[in-house]
Amino acid sequence: MKKIALGCDHAGFNYKEMLKASLKDHFIIQDFGTFSTDSVDYPDFAHAAAESVEKGENDFGILLCGSGNGVQITANKHQHIRCALCWMPEIAELARKHNDANMMALPTRFIAEQLALEIVQKFLSTEFEGGRHQNRVGKIACC
Repeated sequence: MKKIALGCDHAGFNYKEMLKASLKDHFIIQDFGTFSTDSVDYPDFAHAAAESVEKGENDFGILLCGSGNGVQITANKHQHIRCALCWMPEIAELARKHNDANMMALPTRFIAEQLALEIVQKFLSTEFEGGRHQNRVGKIACC
């Protein structure tokens, strides 16, 4: 079973809980928090989830915050993370197919819960195409 890291701030908490409940029968979920709707600093949770994916402790990561931008920017500071901001299933599909994204960020203030679930399902069910995209992905890292 694939392992998924979840992380969010207060704006993403309710969606994280919904996703956790929806995914638990098909994936092993590691929840990095936050654990309530009390205001928190998103980097604390995004870094923890990203580090777990970077170390191979989790296969993929899903981050959530109001715009999705803060958690995505934070995750992408990690050398071996490719976190895509996904607001529709087609973006999630291309992030996996063409960019070999290993994390995704959801903008919870701009998408409905059902759409969030569809985006996540598309992301997790899509394989990297490799081929011409492999060379491009290999050029992303700075070191």
